[in-house]
Amino acid sequence: VCLIVLTSTMDKETVPAAERAVETESMMKRLFGFEKEDLSSWHRLVCLLNRPTDPASLGIFRFLFGMIMAIDITQERGLSHLDYKYLDGAPVCRFPLFSFLQPLPLDYMYLVYVVMLFGAVGIMLGCFYRLSCLMFISTYWYIFFLDKTAWNNHSYLYGLIGFQLTFMDANRYWSIDGLRNPQKKNSQVPLWNYTLLRFQIFIVYFIAGIKKLDADWVEGYSMSYLAHHWLFDPFRMILPNEMVSLLVVHGGGLCLDLSAGYLLFFDATRPFGIFFVSYFHCMNSQLFSIGMFAYTMLATSPLFCYPDWPRHFFARFPEILRPVLPLTSPPPQPSTSCVYPASKTRFKHKLATLFTILYLAEQFFLPYSHFITQGYNNWTNGLYGYSWDMMVHSRSHQHVKITYKDGKTGDVGYLNPGVFTQSRRWKDHGDMLKQYATCLSRHLPHYNISDPEIYFDIWVSINERFQQRIFDPRVNIVKADWSPFRPNPWLMPLLVDLSPWRTKFQEIEGSLDNQTEIVFIADFPGLLLENYVSEDLGNTSVQVLQGQLNVEIVDEKKNYTLQPGEQKQLPAGAYHKVYTVSEGPSCYMYIYVNTTEAALQRNFTKLFELQERVRNGTETEPLPPELQSLITGENEGSEANVMDPVVQLFLRRQRRMKEVKKRREANVCERLNRFTVKKYYMLRRAFLMTAIAMRNLAVGLPPLEQLTREVAFANMKEPETEASQDLKDEVGHDEL
Repeated sequence: VCLIVLTSTMDKETVPAAERAVETESMMKRLFGFEKEDLSSWHRLVCLLNRPTDPASLGIFRFLFGMIMAIDITQERGLSHLDYKYLDGAPVCRFPLFSFLQPLPLDYMYLVYVVMLFGAVGIMLGCFYRLSCLMFISTYWYIFFLDKTAWNNHSYLYGLIGFQLTFMDANRYWSIDGLRNPQKKNSQVPLWNYTLLRFQIFIVYFIAGIKKLDADWVEGYSMSYLAHHWLFDPFRMILPNEMVSLLVVHGGGLCLDLSAGYLLFFDATRPFGIFFVSYFHCMNSQLFSIGMFAYTMLATSPLFCYPDWPRHFFARFPEILRPVLPLTSPPPQPSTSCVYPASKTRFKHKLATLFTILYLAEQFFLPYSHFITQGYNNWTNGLYGYSWDMMVHSRSHQHVKITYKDGKTGDVGYLNPGVFTQSRRWKDHGDMLKQYATCLSRHLPHYNISDPEIYFDIWVSINERFQQRIFDPRVNIVKADWSPFRPNPWLMPLLVDLSPWRTKFQEIEGSLDNQTEIVFIADFPGLLLENYVSEDLGNTSVQVLQGQLNVEIVDEKKNYTLQPGEQKQLPAGAYHKVYTVSEGPSCYMYIYVNTTEAALQRNFTKLFELQERVRNGTETEPLPPELQSLITGENEGSEANVMDPVVQLFLRRQRRMKEVKKRREANVCERLNRFTVKKYYMLRRAFLMTAIAMRNLAVGLPPLEQLTREVAFANMKEPETEASQDLKDEVGHDEL
């Protein structure tokens, strides 16, 4: 689109005049679109930001944004599975930004989403535009603030853009409001409408690049796993995997984020900028589950082109399509929202200018405001979602233990991690942990646990460092002090001094065979790790890398002191405790082999070889009855009739591998059909469940049997069963 615009903004008759105008323009005017003198006084600045501008590009963006948000509401906003999240009466711990925010009853939550959906559609069509914007942003921000665990940068961006559009004249082009009111139809908009949106997108790119100057990103530790994705196969043809991660994933991401805003801004570099950011966002749509974010960012790129690009673009379409396409003529009419050379500035023009300046200043400040909201700082600053530190930190959780203690009897017990909640984000944020502990203290008395004390022992690795505790396991979080404006006193420091060990991790892991797993642990002096070695892990040992350990085998009631380089074999099916007794932090590693899985893999190999020999006719011995199913039991569900559990698991794996292979080798039509069917059933459920809720609000609840039938009909799944997990998900052991 940008290439078409740049080549079609002037016809042959106007070229000489345009060339003469360019000769008289200064370099600054040619580069930035305004003169230095336009910034010399408040009056000149007001005139500049309210300069009349073609509404075409803004109108197209309004349409695209509204359409994308309408799609997003059924997907990432959760309309298709709203009843799972807000089921009435369910004992669920929630994490709102403000404690007074609570979800409405389920049917009313559906009504909130209906209002948001109508607002998004109204924005798209430009119908009752201001009202539609208010409907969308009021419900959107309510849903956003209701659940901190769902925060991310692009959801925050959607809310910001919706907020900006509320104050803009984005309904002046290709809108129903324009058909209803001739004064609005095809009328000019002030320049600040474009300025806000362009700077907002510039901030997204540029500050994301600044955040990626973090040492972990520059050294290639943040997203190293991405280099294994099939999208990077062409790069792996000429570079080793480590260099693809360092140069392409991390280096390329850093350079693009830092330069994208500048490339899009200037005429000479804009075609290159649009090409690179389009390629970048298309890749992101395949790499991450980020909903409609990639498509939203693609829709923002044309905002940096000349505002009249849609007129030149749609003028190339056949005449028969013109009635349903955006206007290509006449030129836009004047508007009272703009300042013209012969007109005076009004109060609303000055207010719009002040709003633009304050909003942009706030957006540049907010990503660095964590010195104010210190209570939300953990190993990373602030709540994830408004700092544009996208993908800078990756985490893995090895061990999570929740201990409760009855305040009256002193009885101690353990809770399943994640009980009473649907989210996992609480494990990394002190404010959410405090909310979770408070919620648990309200629920546990219903289970005869009085005045409960709650202790969390959470082990996290960030950017491939050691697994270590993030919060002090000795602190009762129910009574712990927390304030949004003070540092969290029970946050354990990140052991950054041990970061150089990451290069040694790669050497150690490279020296292991395929069946041996390893976990790297770091702990603080005076603390201990209580662990249980599964009976499946028949060859497990602990080895010291730094510091001094005291290993207690609980059943044997024996203690063993280990120095750096020493290791101790741990019995399977038993508990042990690892004490850090050195003055500084200790580092050690668990080395283990899943002997059960290793034996299973050997059996699978033998069964596969036998199956191949029977198929190609080289097997001379008759198959015993218990193995006849290797030939007859490959159809779906037939493994249920097999008595031998190993053969049954083997056949199930064979069938899943066949399904996965079929999906990967599917042609474009098959993939499109699968995508369409999946989206159809998702939209179908969203529509039917919403209709049920609206009926309930209008006429009341039906009999329980009828409601059960209606929900069952809405829950109807697509006929195909999709394989999404491999054998390791079924029989593997990711944790000790």
